[in-house]
Amino acid sequence: MAQSGASKVTPIHSDRILPAGAGAPNFTLHATPDQTLTLSDLLGRPVILAFYPADWSPVCGDQMALYNEILPEFQKFGAELLGVSVDGAWCHAAFAESRHLHFPLLADFEPKGAVAQQYGAYRDADGFCDRALFVIDKKGIIAWSYCSPVAVNPGADGILEALEDLPK
Repeated sequence: MAQSGASKVTPIHSDRILPAGAGAPNFTLHATPDQTLTLSDLLGRPVILAFYPADWSPVCGDQMALYNEILPEFQKFGAELLGVSVDGAWCHAAFAESRHLHFPLLADFEPKGAVAQQYGAYRDADGFCDRALFVIDKKGIIAWSYCSPVAVNPGADGILEALEDLPK
């Protein structure tokens, strides 16, 4: 199993984020300044949603770099990885280019945090997303969810375990 990149921490599951067993709310967000991605278009394959506070912050940069490094592990399960924050598409494009990321970063920009709110992963007082992770099964049902403290990289072990536990 891949290294998580974070020290072992006790999982924190916010009562606000959608739990396992809930249907994943559909959305359409900008993946680039001129292209959108719709979650329901990915039905039939597992999806990893990684909500994170902001591009360019040290913890977020490390978290996205880790996921980029172990992207082949996620792909072994046929999973699609999607990063989501309230930053705009142009900011995401610059961030992805500078970090050499090979997965979509989705702009939950306008209305700000609307998708994160649907997943219970928006911090109203702060104006950005929680560091929340969701593994969605092939049928669009949340199989696993986790909310990490904002200052803690949640790593990838939980994601990989959830992918391993999905029905084949």
